Amino acid sequence: MSLTYDAVGATRAGTPPAGHRRLGVRHRLGPGTAADLARVGEDLLAWRVHAAAGVRLRTGAPRAAPGVDVEALLGLGRARVPAPCTVVWTVADARRVGFAYGTRPGHVFSGEEAFVVERDAAGDLWFVVRAFSRPVHPLTRALGPAVPVGQRAFVALLALGARRRLRRGRAA
Repeated sequence: MSLTYDAVGATRAGTPPAGHRRLGVRHRLGPGTAADLARVGEDLLAWRVHAAAGVRLRTGAPRAAPGVDVEALLGLGRARVPAPCTVVWTVADARRVGFAYGTRPGHVFSGEEAFVVERDAAGDLWFVVRAFSRPVHPLTRALGPAVPVGQRAFVALLALGARRRLRRGRAA
């Protein structure tokens, strides 16, 4: 893997490296069973949560797995910026399902982002994103304080996609 940062896997432990901006966001999806967790988690691993949010991806495999390359195409219309990444870890257990990817050369940031669907002890499902990053492109450096606003909006969009997948699974 040709990644642009050294702390590979740090989102799993929740300890971001020094010099990176940290992001931690949780969106409640609603009450859910173990079957709901498994289904939405599989949708996340199979890129369907991103698709339900309207995020265009190019992927090297139909499912997230360590070593799989993925490129998000961020933006609108023809003004899309490629965001090349590689999946660095996955998790699928009775409480959590998800993955993290790290940035590759060509990405406007350097860092890692984890996307996980969790089921808590009360039976609620949560869409959780943990990330650390630092801007490497002059434009993203210039945006400074606006960057976290954009990151949180992106996470909210993905949480909407996860809710859509949860509702769709229940309607089937």
